[in-house]
Amino acid sequence: MATLDSIELRNSLEASLGTEAAAKALEAFRSDASVSVRLNPSKPTSSRLPILEGATPVPWSEHGWLLEKRPLFTMHPLFHAGAYYVQDSSAMFVGWLFRQMLDRVHEGRKLMVLDLCAAPGGKTTDLAASLRERFGDDFMLVSNEVMRQRASILSDNVAVWGDPNVMVTSVDPKAFAPYEGLFDMIVADVPCSGEGMFRKDARAVEEWSPENVEMCAARQRRILADVWPALREGGILVYSTCTFEKSENDDNLEWAAETLGGEIIEPQPAFDVRMTRHGYLLVPGEVPGEGQWAGAMVKTSSSGFCPRADLNRLRPLRYGFPKPELKAGKEIPNPDAALCIALDRNSYPMVEVDKLTALHYLHRDTIVLPDAPKGYLVLTYRGLPVGFVKNLGSRCNNLHPQSRRIRMDINIE
Repeated sequence: MATLDSIELRNSLEASLGTEAAAKALEAFRSDASVSVRLNPSKPTSSRLPILEGATPVPWSEHGWLLEKRPLFTMHPLFHAGAYYVQDSSAMFVGWLFRQMLDRVHEGRKLMVLDLCAAPGGKTTDLAASLRERFGDDFMLVSNEVMRQRASILSDNVAVWGDPNVMVTSVDPKAFAPYEGLFDMIVADVPCSGEGMFRKDARAVEEWSPENVEMCAARQRRILADVWPALREGGILVYSTCTFEKSENDDNLEWAAETLGGEIIEPQPAFDVRMTRHGYLLVPGEVPGEGQWAGAMVKTSSSGFCPRADLNRLRPLRYGFPKPELKAGKEIPNPDAALCIALDRNSYPMVEVDKLTALHYLHRDTIVLPDAPKGYLVLTYRGLPVGFVKNLGSRCNNLHPQSRRIRMDINIE
């Protein structure tokens, strides 16, 4: 079992980063992780979020902010409303690289993008925001996570973010191979040996070993080979990991270019971020966030074309505007419809509530709205929808999903 004091680990870090940077990284791993959020541009609030007091911008993310301290996000109704996503600032760099690649693939038609290893949803929500800002409704983002439990978390986070153009799937990467040439871009933030997560996950340190690095590199090559047919010729692969290991980063991108058929898009200086042979490497101690590597390549090998792709064969967990349920012949609104950015605000009465009432709703407590109209209502907090209730007059039936309810005692910071 490895520790931060392991000679083998130190030697590996020095081989990847150099002696001085390895020492800084090891020192950073023993400090508290930074905290950052990325705002949802499709859900602007009427005034600046209180959590942004004293925050500084993330250089490579227009909507990213580094916070002074970690608040108790659970007690913030706007967190549950999808006004922002809590994401490591280094992980946001993948979104920056993705945006740099968009001009290379857009051909005036609906853009098809696959986020291959997407849970818990940080990169998916970043990609969705970038695509919507750039192309409006003219895109589709398939967000996939093979592990079913993690896919459920991903689906919840996509629901809260609220973009109906995101489809959530839970299949092995090889399930996309029959969709030849369907995707203009694939983002593959592949499972890795995880050195960049040492500060956030003690298990990542314990599980590190040269053998695990070798196993991860081989698995990453299998993932890329399995999904490669789904990327169209001329399409872009954005490949990323949270490790510093060359065998999992530059070497694997080289392998993909040579074996699968591609041309690496060499990095250019940006934001004083460290560059490697073929990508960008963010290292704790050099940047406020955790560890992240990212690079890109264009597919040069030929591929087929799937003009009538029926992605429903993948049995998506989520896609499109959340439809109402029928019970005893009556329509009951889907709870996620309240959070969807496509919600028609004239379809249900909107009732603004204070913070304490919003938190009690999110706790799935019974709330009373004596002055509100009866029937189905959308509760809002600071102008953003939080969820549905059915107002009976004497009380409200709470439609907030049980799986997403606040479980701790309610308190206001």
